[in-house]
Order: sequence, then structure tokens, then C-alpha cells
Amino acid sequence: MRPSAAFLWAAAILVVPQMCASCSDGNVDRSSKNLSSVPADLPSTAERVDLSRNHIHQLRTADFKNVGLLRFLNMSWNGLELIEAETFLDTPLLEDLDLSHNVLRNLSDQRFLLHTGNLRVINLAWNEFLNMTLGREFNVLRKLETLTLGARAISSGDFRNIAMVKLHRLTLSLEEELDYEATSLMDIHAEKIQLDLNGGQITQGDLIADVLLFFEEVEFRNVTGSYEQVRTQLRQRANITTVSISISVFEVDWRDLTELVNAILHTSIANLSASDAAILNPPYADTIITGPSLMESFTVTRGVVKSFFFSQEALYDFFINLPAKHFAIVETSLIHMTCPKNLSPIVELDFSYCTLSDSMFSTIQGQETVECETLSNVEKLSLVGNNLKSLQLVSKRLQNMTSLKHLDLSINAFVYDGSSECSWPKNITFMNLSSGGVTDDVFNCLPQGVKILDLQNNQISVVPSTILKLGNLSSLNLNANRLRDLPPCRIFPQITELLLRSNSLHAPSLRNLGSCSSLKILDASNNPFTCSCPLRHFLRLGVQTESERGLELLNWPEGYYCIYPEDLRDTKLESVWIPEISCSPSLLAATILVPSVILIISVFFLCQRLDAPWYIGMIWQWTRAKHRARVRQLRPEDMVGIEFHAFVSYSQHDEDWVKNFLLLNLEGPGGGLRICHHEKNFVPGKTIMENIITCVEKSRRSVFVLSAHFVKSEWCHYELYFASHQRLSQGSDSIVLVLLEPLPQYLIPSKYYQLKSMMSRHTYLEWPQDKAKHRLFWANLRAALQSNLPSEPVAQTEE
Repeated sequence: MRPSAAFLWAAAILVVPQMCASCSDGNVDRSSKNLSSVPADLPSTAERVDLSRNHIHQLRTADFKNVGLLRFLNMSWNGLELIEAETFLDTPLLEDLDLSHNVLRNLSDQRFLLHTGNLRVINLAWNEFLNMTLGREFNVLRKLETLTLGARAISSGDFRNIAMVKLHRLTLSLEEELDYEATSLMDIHAEKIQLDLNGGQITQGDLIADVLLFFEEVEFRNVTGSYEQVRTQLRQRANITTVSISISVFEVDWRDLTELVNAILHTSIANLSASDAAILNPPYADTIITGPSLMESFTVTRGVVKSFFFSQEALYDFFINLPAKHFAIVETSLIHMTCPKNLSPIVELDFSYCTLSDSMFSTIQGQETVECETLSNVEKLSLVGNNLKSLQLVSKRLQNMTSLKHLDLSINAFVYDGSSECSWPKNITFMNLSSGGVTDDVFNCLPQGVKILDLQNNQISVVPSTILKLGNLSSLNLNANRLRDLPPCRIFPQITELLLRSNSLHAPSLRNLGSCSSLKILDASNNPFTCSCPLRHFLRLGVQTESERGLELLNWPEGYYCIYPEDLRDTKLESVWIPEISCSPSLLAATILVPSVILIISVFFLCQRLDAPWYIGMIWQWTRAKHRARVRQLRPEDMVGIEFHAFVSYSQHDEDWVKNFLLLNLEGPGGGLRICHHEKNFVPGKTIMENIITCVEKSRRSVFVLSAHFVKSEWCHYELYFASHQRLSQGSDSIVLVLLEPLPQYLIPSKYYQLKSMMSRHTYLEWPQDKAKHRLFWANLRAALQSNLPSEPVAQTEE
């Protein structure tokens, strides 16, 4: 290796961890950009580069000089003809290289591979290679895991230069006119070989023979027919190394399929799987399955029958009677499944994401339904994502599966009303009924011996206390239901794990946990907790350590928040403190009464000893206001002395809004109103109380800017007090309320009973947050205040 290359390797190993942590341009997609050469502006941080579907015919030495972090490169569909020897000299980290669908011509002279020692995946299929002879450059690829090749001829010794490489998968992209020499694959050491027929047929008998001899896992892909060579080799060869055969993306005639399966049953092949299969000419009569077998598993994924007229029972019977221990047909439109004719060896049965109905496994004879009795060896059954509806009928279908332990019925649409009993097999220890739409009644239709029960994402609001004990239950998942309280543990005394995440627990009571002596794990996170007195005991549970109680509270404290009251919303429960005094009526009463009595005695004593002019003045001002309200009538002459359209009362905290918005829009050119407010119109020398009364009397109306700060201000309270008495004499329109922010009724102190009364009749204007509505707001407010005043205001002087 050249010194410069060694230096680059060392630098990359040292620098990459620091640089990759800040990579922002790691993925570069320049596919389909009509490029004729590698772009010179590739970012130095690029790790994945896609240059596919362009017109780059050559790769040159300096093309990737600035992308030393490159790990993945896609050069497919470019018409690539030449790759210079030192193209990848500066990319020592390259792991995945796609050169498929180009016009490279010689596998034995690809010297660029000498600088790709870290390659794990390389795709060289769909080039113009005449033969599969791999050059000495492939010796460098000791880390190679996946190799994809394609050529017109495969000869003995072609793979000699990768004999020391242990591949995970070898993919051969084949053509129908392939020239294959026997034993040519003997130098390959791969766990799996994939033969991609590219929509062609299987015609090479010697190739099939070698595949069965040299590889444990074999996959045929993109096949359209002619399975005779495979059947012939399976029947003729006594020594078969292959353990697993899979066929994907293929079409097959029913006769070819059944003959192929019967041929495999007579071999040592243990696993047979098929995916994306299209069955042609399905049967009208039963197909014979020949003899016993060593088959362990049979799997079909996304199968489809391309015919409307056939015997469904004959098709189902062939599959369910296969002598395999692990049987699966998934993501396939099966509406029914028959019962095996004889005792089935199936131990694991999977019909996930099909369309099975409640009638599965049963047959109708006359007027009676006959239940299946030949699946008694099944220990694990998955019916996820089907069209099952009646929980009671499903239990009846499965009642004779006496060995059944693991049952998954999730993602169905179950209904159970509790009107009839369920008859589950007695040995079920695991049951999954999640996402099934079941309600509280489901607890009356459960296997009594179940140990692990998954009922998450259903409609359960309460665990009935009348159900029979589930004495063996150790784990109960009730996440994402509608529970309002913790379930009582006396129903399942052995429970160790209880999951209640995302329910409706507002203030869970711990009284039900008293009987949970075995409980070790509890998850009550993501519930709408109300942080009030009833939650105090649960808060104490969260604060206690695991050693004190022996109970682990999952997701504490991150998953536990208050949603009420508003001032504590989104506050973690661990940060909430609810004083005991607020939750104990007797203690609260004693705490309030004793200081109150002392205060009353002290006030009475002080009033006897001290003069209280402030209190007398307040009473005198109230009396004067009452007197004016009685003698004054709403006649035109009552406008005499009125100098202002409105008196504005507000909290000092809202002063910016009043000055910058209210006064500007009412007194400005667009308003033309005369507004009385304390900074401009209060007379120095007079008491605040006298100024308030004077301003209220000289104003046609009083405007109150309501907010949370307003109800906390004593002076605002006095202003509202006197204005409300003026309202008695001038009518209900003398007071205008402006609601600056939402003000719930419970935030308004009881002394504001007049304000509560006015707000309950919606006699206020709300300040809109939407700027587009401000114009209408000001128009409404000016209309409410507009009136003809008798005179201009006179300058006020100090008395």
C-alpha cells in the first residue's frame, strides 16, 4: 500500500468519529440529473452518494478525492464503461458499492477493487460480462458479506479468488440462455444463495444440483415457470445440503406447486417459504400429500389465487394437512381455513393479517357445526389482524386445542356482551387481546389459567369486582384504555406487573393496591392527573423509593404531569406539594377559627382605643353615593356637569395597553371622545377616594379594563364599587366592561358579586387576539361610549 493511502486510512480512523457527529450533508442524491461526470461539488461530509440514472461513462482517479467519509455509492444505470484503478484511493471507508445496470465488460480486470478493502456489499449484476471469472482483485475483499453478479457463462474456477471469503449471501442474476459448467460453485462459501431468474424459467439442471449440494439456504426469485428441473434434482439427489428453500415473486401452476411441495417432503429440507406468490389453475378436487416428512416450517406471505372458479376447500385442505411443525400463511386473503383430516403435527400456527371469520376450522354437517379436534398439538396460535368478531365463538373454535399456551388475537373487532360463557382451552398462559374493541365484559370471557394478559388499546373503563379470580395472572397490560381508577388486586392476587399508561386516571386511589402484595412494577404514566387533595397519597407513592416499598413506578417522574388546575398544568407530579391542612377539614377549621377569633378581639379592642377616620370616611362616601342615586333622574338636564364620555379604571399592570391602545383609539383622531383617567384628571391634594368619586360623577359612563391583575387591585375594587352605585341612578348602560384576557368566574373574589352578575349577562366586550378583529372592537366600544356632552371639560384646580 502506498504511504499516502496508509496516511489517509489512519487519518480517517481518527477523524471520522468527530466529523460524523456534526455531519449535515451526509446524504447526497444526484440521481436522474443528466450528469456526464461526477460532480466536483460533493460535500466533504457526504457518506451516502446516489449518482444513479445519469450518463457518467467513466470514473476517474480524482472524482472522489474530497469525500473521504464516503460509505455508500450508487452508480447504477449510467452506461459506465471504465473505472480507473485509483478511483477509490481516497475513500477507504467505502462499504456499499452498486455498479449494476452498466456496460462493464470484464470481471477479471477491475483493479479499482484493490482500494476497496472495506467493502461489505457490491452489486455488479446486469453488465456485459461474458463470463463470471473473478480477477485477483477480489482477493482484497475479505470483509465482503453480500455479492451480486451476473454473466452469460459460469465456468469451473470462476470463483477461485473469493474462496477465502465467507459471504452472507451470493446473488446470481441469471439469463435463460446461461451456459453453466457443473461444480462451478464449489469455491463459494456463502450462507445463502439467491438465484434471480429475472422473470425467466428454471432450465439449468446442473446449476440446481450444485445449489442443493453447496448451500444451506437457497432462494429462487422472479420465476415464471418450469419447475421440472428443481423437482427432478430433488428426487434424484440422495445428498442434499440445503436446509431452507424460499421462492419469491413468482407465478406457479397449482399442479407444479403441489408436485414441488411433495418432492421437498421426501428430502431432508426442513424449511419451505414462499412470498408474493400467484397461483394459477387452482384445484377443483383434493390433492394428495405423499408420505411423512422432516419438514419443520412452511410459510406463505402475500399469496394470491388468480382464478374465480375453484374449490376453496380443496385448496385449504392441501395446505393445512402439510406435515410441518411451524405453519404460517400471512398477509393473504384467506376467508376460511379447514380442519386437518388427521391429527396434525403443527405446533405453531400463524394466520396473521388474513381475513378469517369466526367460522374458521369448523365444518357444517347437516344442521350442526362440527368443531375441529385434530389441532390438539398447537401450542402457539396467532390470529392477528383478521375479521374475527365474536369472542365466545372464537373460544368455541379453539376449545379442542388442548396444548395451546400462547394465543394472539390482537387487532380484530371483537364483541362480547357477557350473555354466554366462553370455552377456552385450559392451558393458555399468554393471551393478547389488544386493539380489539373489547369492553369491561371481556373479564368474564378469559381463560382462568392465563399468566400474561395484554388488553391494551381497548374500551375498558373498569375492572368488574364480580369476575372470577385469575389466580395465575402475573402481568396485566391495560395501557390506552379508559380506566378511572386502579383495579382491585384481590381479583388477581399473584400479579407482579400492572401497566395503566394513557388511561383516564385523575386521582388514583391506593386503597386497591393494599391487596397487591406481589406487585413489583406499576406504570401509570401519561394520565390526566388532577393535582388536588385526592392525589396526595399517589404523590407519596411516587416520592417513596423502591427500597421503601419494593414497587417500581415506571417512567417516574418524566411521564407524570398535572392537567388541572390551570396554574399547575404540565407540572411534574414530583414538583407538586399539596399541604395537609388544605385536605383536612378539621385541621383547616381549627387553623382558620383560632386566628379569626384572635383577630376579631384585637380589632374590637383597637376600635375602642383608636380613631378610625378611614372607615368613617368610606361610610360617608357610600352614603352620599346612595343619596345621589335616589334623587337623580335620567332626564336631559342630568347631563349638566358631565364633562367626560367615560372614566377608565384599570390595574397598573395593564397601563401599557390602556395608554398605547385604549386612549389612542378613543381620544385620537378616529375616536374624538373625552376620557377621564387618573394620571391626567385626578386633582392633587384631594384624597384618592374623592378623586375617584369626582371622576365617576363627571363621566357619562365608566369603563373597566378587566384582567387577573384587576381583581387583585384594592383601588380597582373601590372604583368598581362606586361606579356600580352610580349605575343604580343612571341605568345599566353607565358601566362598560372590557375583558382584556380570559377571566374564569372562579378567579373573581366573592366581593365582586356585582361584576359576576354583570358578566353572567354578557355585558362586556372581549379584547380579540386576532388583529383583524381590532377594528370592529374599537367601533363597538366607541359606539357604546358616544354621547353629546353639554360642555367642554374645565381645568381642575386644587381645592
